[in-house]
Amino acid sequence: MPTAHFSPEPAAADRASEMRRAVADLRHLLWFRAATLKRPRAVVVALAIFGVVTVLAATVPAWVDVAPGALSRTTRALPAALAAVAAISVASAIAGGGGRELLARDPASIHPISPVTDHLGALVLAPLNTGWLLQTWLLLGFTALVAGPERLFGVQLLTLAWVVAATVLGQAVAWGVEWIRRGPRGVRVVRIAITVALALLAAIGATPDVRSVLVAGPARISATAIERGSAGSVALITIVLMAVAVAFIGLGARLATLAATRQPRDEGRQETRTHAARPTPASGRAMLIRTDRASVWRSVPLRRGTLLLAIAPGLVALAGGLLWETLILLPGLVASGCVLLFGVNLWCLDGRGMLWRETLPVAPRTVVVARAWVLAEVLLGAALITIALGAIRAGVPTPSEALAVVLALFTVVGQAVSAGLRWSEKSPYAVDLRSARATPAPPLTMVGYSLRLALTTTFTGLFFATLAAVERPRPMIAVAVVLLVISAVRIARAASRWSDPVRRAAVVAVVSA
Repeated sequence: MPTAHFSPEPAAADRASEMRRAVADLRHLLWFRAATLKRPRAVVVALAIFGVVTVLAATVPAWVDVAPGALSRTTRALPAALAAVAAISVASAIAGGGGRELLARDPASIHPISPVTDHLGALVLAPLNTGWLLQTWLLLGFTALVAGPERLFGVQLLTLAWVVAATVLGQAVAWGVEWIRRGPRGVRVVRIAITVALALLAAIGATPDVRSVLVAGPARISATAIERGSAGSVALITIVLMAVAVAFIGLGARLATLAATRQPRDEGRQETRTHAARPTPASGRAMLIRTDRASVWRSVPLRRGTLLLAIAPGLVALAGGLLWETLILLPGLVASGCVLLFGVNLWCLDGRGMLWRETLPVAPRTVVVARAWVLAEVLLGAALITIALGAIRAGVPTPSEALAVVLALFTVVGQAVSAGLRWSEKSPYAVDLRSARATPAPPLTMVGYSLRLALTTTFTGLFFATLAAVERPRPMIAVAVVLLVISAVRIARAASRWSDPVRRAAVVAVVSA
């Protein structure tokens, strides 16, 4: 018999107090995460380095003398850079199902963490992402170069307000998409909407007459204020952006609460789907490869992340009409991004199933070969999709450019696989990859991994692009052979270390915890 009206959602009058409680809970969670860090001093040093790099990126370009042509190109590119920051923030948050988790799903299940706290935690963790850091540093550098030293402080505040507003907007949109995705026929609706949006963006970007639509509105107004706005207009736009950010924080909290009232359909469908038995493979290695391949594509974060990293750079190349000399760099970008999905903590793909995997009657080297093969498949497939999309408008490559793309593709994949195997054995983590928001390692560790991979693969791509520009195929082949041999030796060493039962047991104990 009903005794009172009841709703699991807080009333409007209680939302302010809910926000205050979420802020207090967030503070406790951050203290908890800080207390469980393995290397707190290294974290402090890393944060200090990020702060110094941010200050240098925001100030040094203002005193650099550049040619008038380069300054003009930077000024014209500023609206596009502002729009790109917003677009990347939205896309990455949607792919992550609402952003990163401050506390993983299983450990969080015993704590009363509200959706609002979860939303605020994802916002706090957003800057601990290499893509976010690089685009912010690049935008601050563009702003300093365009504005000069006289107006630097004011316009940099405007730029930071833009970055904050774009980040909060992406988080709010992601929670809204997640709420729709969890509703009736939501998965189909979201897939159709994303496909249509990507097709429209690619079509607009490829049409010179309407390309300015992509950078119109707030991006154009903010760029104009940075370039030649008065102090009053810069201050007014900064205040408006911060007010918009505060409004989007509230909207994101509301949408996160609504999303929490629905079950995640993508994850539930993968866990409840039945699969027909297939013929038994001819060898143990083939059976392991099939199992690992299925584990990758049945994991929601791995499937979404791989498709995003494969299609998004390709659409940018297609819309921008990138030439082959630039496309040579894309395999490194895609490979370093995809290996961060699970390759840097390769054995977490099994989770608790790792205990069962270790009882299989196969040699340890066979397990390593199968896992490395599947990782290489994912990296190669994603990079090939990106190159295929970019090649639509790039024309016919010269023999040197075609050779450079092929060599760069296999070289960066070898570097990424060997690095993933080394790091997976050295620093394993217990991760549940069933959650759409899961990452294979703690946020700050992921920043370190991504920076190291980005430096290595970008340098490799630049090297092949330079040799392709001067048409030197023989040095390209020689360097590629050397780099591939180095990667093969590192993979062989990783397989040898995995044969050590003591080391293997330590990794299994961690990832299956």
